[in-house]
Amino acid sequence: MAAAAQASGTAPHIPVLLRPLLAAVAPVKGVWIDGTFGAGGYARGLLEAGADKVIGIDRDPLAHEMAAGWAGEYGDRLELVVANFADMDKVAQEVDGVVLDLGVSSMQLDRAERGFSFMKDGPLDMRMSQEGPSAADLVNEAGEQELADILYVYGEERASRRIARAIVRARAEAPITTTGRLAEIVEGCLPRAKPGQSHPATRSFQALRIAVNDEYGALWQGLMAAERALKPGGMLAVVTFHSVEDRMVKRFLQARGGQTGRANRYAPQVAEEKPQFEIVTRKAVAPDDDELAQNPRARSAKLRVARRTDAPSGGIDAKSIAMPQLKGTR
Repeated sequence: MAAAAQASGTAPHIPVLLRPLLAAVAPVKGVWIDGTFGAGGYARGLLEAGADKVIGIDRDPLAHEMAAGWAGEYGDRLELVVANFADMDKVAQEVDGVVLDLGVSSMQLDRAERGFSFMKDGPLDMRMSQEGPSAADLVNEAGEQELADILYVYGEERASRRIARAIVRARAEAPITTTGRLAEIVEGCLPRAKPGQSHPATRSFQALRIAVNDEYGALWQGLMAAERALKPGGMLAVVTFHSVEDRMVKRFLQARGGQTGRANRYAPQVAEEKPQFEIVTRKAVAPDDDELAQNPRARSAKLRVARRTDAPSGGIDAKSIAMPQLKGTR
């Protein structure tokens, strides 16, 4: 979903790391779930590489609207479902592969009316599903301490308390309803960005987007759902664009791939459960120079791939995969 590059002409968006992903999961066959359908680039790639069918899941109605013009080309080989990928195992079982492309997509960032970006002024929305409380609701209704926690935990923003205090002060004068006004408030709390540095509001906008869409919770639940949905031998491929998400995926695969090791080598050895995954990519795969030249947004992308074993599926604690959590949650 995230950081897709626009191909020439009327071609669809081309997702990052598609070539190494297809190589890692080859031969592509059977039924796949594209859990973050977005502009459909991965689904097309899988179908053209040999998948019998792809079930495209996306909670954003815009993704389904945009696919209406071309999805028919694939007939019943492409099925679209409006849902959160955290519930993918309720959509399909015994699938041959799952691909997840995390984060916010270009089609969302580039539309001012969606309120994801501070680059263009628009309503402060940020809802991927276009349902439920928006970023404006959160900014105008949450307490100062809650706002500070969100900015610090989800955005790693060191000036979180200062920004939260400024938000509360500003909303007392008038509700904060646009991306431009919020960006201006955050900018006023931080030093001016030096050349080459990211916009001062980047971390705050990221934090609010993650909170509004429960992105870390969806990833945690989605990884477990993928484990339940995959048949033995099925492939899981995850592309991340953020260090926290990559760490969560890495820890999940280590834990489910039997690579966590013993915390105390002197402790009595106990029988280990058979791992649920066999890790295919020992290290995360990054874009090569050619891909970066075509799509600079891909610079932070990382791909991890694993193969499902026949071990029974199970649950995993959020803390064990380093999922950031606000105080008092889970």
